[in-house]
Amino acid sequence: MALPVAEWRGRAARLWAALDPALRERLAAASLHDAVRLGCDLLRTEEEAALAQLCHRAATDKKPEAASWYREQGNREFKRGRYQAALRLYSKAASHELPGSPEVSVCFANRSAALLHLGHFEVCLEDIARAESHGYPDRLLPKVLLRKAECLLCLGRLQDAQDILRVLESKIALDGVMITHLTRLKKLSQLKVKLGEKERCPEPAQEACGGIQGKPEIWEENSRISGASSSLGLGFDAERGRHLVASQDIVPGQSLVKEEAFVSVLCPGESLPLQDGDTAWDTGATNADLYCHRCLRQLLASVPCQGCSYAKYCSQDCADMAWQQYHRTECSLGALLLTLGVFCHVALRTVLLAGFAEVSRLVAWSHCGDKSLQNPEASCKPLSEAADAGAGSRGVPGCDSNGRYQSSYQALFHLLPHAEQHSPEHKFLCTLTVVAVCKQLQAAGLEAAVLSQESPQQQPKPKTCENTSDGLSPELKTVAEAMLRHVLQLQCNAQAITVMQELGPGDGAVVDKKPVRLATAFFPVLSLLNHSCCPNTSVSFSGIAATVRASQPISSGQEVFHCYGPHWCRMRVAERQQLLRQYFFECRCPACLEELESGVKSVVSIRNSFCCPKCQAQMQGEEDILCCSNEACATSTSRDHLSGRLQDLQHQIKKALGLLRVGKADQAIKMLLKCQMDAGTFLSPEHLLMGEMEDHLAQVYATLGKWQEAARHLKKSIEIVEMHHGPLSVETGHELFKLAQILFNGFAVSEALSTIQRAEGILSVHFGPQNAQIQELQEMKACLSELPRNILQRT
Repeated sequence: MALPVAEWRGRAARLWAALDPALRERLAAASLHDAVRLGCDLLRTEEEAALAQLCHRAATDKKPEAASWYREQGNREFKRGRYQAALRLYSKAASHELPGSPEVSVCFANRSAALLHLGHFEVCLEDIARAESHGYPDRLLPKVLLRKAECLLCLGRLQDAQDILRVLESKIALDGVMITHLTRLKKLSQLKVKLGEKERCPEPAQEACGGIQGKPEIWEENSRISGASSSLGLGFDAERGRHLVASQDIVPGQSLVKEEAFVSVLCPGESLPLQDGDTAWDTGATNADLYCHRCLRQLLASVPCQGCSYAKYCSQDCADMAWQQYHRTECSLGALLLTLGVFCHVALRTVLLAGFAEVSRLVAWSHCGDKSLQNPEASCKPLSEAADAGAGSRGVPGCDSNGRYQSSYQALFHLLPHAEQHSPEHKFLCTLTVVAVCKQLQAAGLEAAVLSQESPQQQPKPKTCENTSDGLSPELKTVAEAMLRHVLQLQCNAQAITVMQELGPGDGAVVDKKPVRLATAFFPVLSLLNHSCCPNTSVSFSGIAATVRASQPISSGQEVFHCYGPHWCRMRVAERQQLLRQYFFECRCPACLEELESGVKSVVSIRNSFCCPKCQAQMQGEEDILCCSNEACATSTSRDHLSGRLQDLQHQIKKALGLLRVGKADQAIKMLLKCQMDAGTFLSPEHLLMGEMEDHLAQVYATLGKWQEAARHLKKSIEIVEMHHGPLSVETGHELFKLAQILFNGFAVSEALSTIQRAEGILSVHFGPQNAQIQELQEMKACLSELPRNILQRT
């Protein structure tokens, strides 16, 4: 949720409508500086009270009663053998327990048992250490020590395991009640003997398979643009603003930008149910439970924040770093930030990461009359003087005094907020929102924490002034102004960090994935790329790092483009132009110009069109009534009727996939085949949904081990995907990856090898050689290549 919850937006809209027209005009024309000051006066006590009530629905404080319930649910899942579900429930329990309490130690100990069953021995040892450090009850210690010894044995650390066993045996000798553990001790002794035999007769070392790791990419960083390749140059003009241009010929797959986000905030995400039935507490797993709140790595055994139940981290190092950088300020504001949306949260975190000294310096510079200078230290020099100061990129906004464009707060600050182009109502909502945050910072006694945040240059800390009559100190007004700027910038410059997330349990022979928005971030260098509906780059993410690669050849002197969302092959030009209005420009890329100027119906419209229920010819018309293109047929029907049939069909497909998830594959096949027959009576054979149904059928047949049938359906899906997205698209690459899995499992060796080669070639262009899918493809290829020659010849 980028913007605040609907109730807060509604209150802001009603307050705006009730304002005197003259005041509305004043607000509409106000600078960010003046808007904040007016917002301080207009945010009434009633609005603050209403916001406090809204925050109760997103409480992030610790609740020991919730922890107890989650732990019980985890125990239940553990007994059923559902260790992954138990793992996440124990993590939820740990996040609600008070730090240092015996109860939290039990959560870590229970979670270590699930980790042991899942084979995560190193992480299991970490949780055991956490349990011991949090005061795990001495009477329960033998269970944990046994688990620790078993992990050490599994890891081959025999001496450490023997030391633990000696400690455990001495405890048992002192306490006769612990005799119940002797059975397991006997089992571990047997494991010790076996491991000792392995130690005496070690197995020969396995040679690494050549080529599995992929070749490292050649990379030479640009001397003028941090994180950019030396093959790029920085340009600037009135029409295109800042932009990147190829300074030499670039080949597909070549890395162009490698940048870590200046700031990123995890999006809570949709809930993924862990178990059936209504419960007193939410047992769903969201992005907030699955990914580190700082580095965005996938969580296995999360480290909870000691102050709130929301923030979770992949390690204690990440937790400590987040606390020092920003979470010590954000921790008690969790419910408020969840209520006011991700954009507001990103804006606050940006200010905290930059440090107040750097923020106040740039805000003060923005009050100067001439905003065209790239160098805030230059104060208000005339533009001619700035031009004389140096050549090249020194005249580009956001560059430092040496003409270097860095992934810095200065570059971020210079991203355009388009304050004059946002609607007055939206600007008013954003103003009230950031003022509300700053007032809460002040009320919670967090002002000093905000102002003591150091900039990267470690500039002197500012002195705190007394609060003024309108409620905010001058320093917090500066913070609010910077936050307002960043919230407005995000509409045009927010980058969605995405991750490929598995659909379903992920334990099948063929893994289906979809891209999911994981976080919202600022990437100052990535923001230099202008939009095109037919881009020449592809962007991928690893944690908080983005990599931009050329997706097609780029000639020297050609501009480098990124697609902001609506790609030409996925959407008609009218729909694309509508979506792009949020960026305050009109797209004039080749794809848009061709479709607008030629008047020819787009390929997307033709392929995703309805067909005549009688003769299957294409239905046409822009109005509510569609007519058959076959003059001899002349059938007509309403667009709403066909759209209703499409919605019903999508609902039936969803039900079929639900049947597959609960193990009813045969019923899922029958329902999907029926959907396919129904779709053929009113959808174009090239409609994307026809391809999706082929993909779903392939998935079901693969679940049943019917590899040939699965491959047949997936090939039809690939044909349709290629028609829509192109043979070298990332979508085609993902489909070929699934086909490779099916052919590999079906032992169709020669066809599998050729499919692997094609999938690898496409995916390496978009994701680079270290991508997980490419690694898996290379492992499949290595396995198939090692088969005896006579088998390879037969297949």
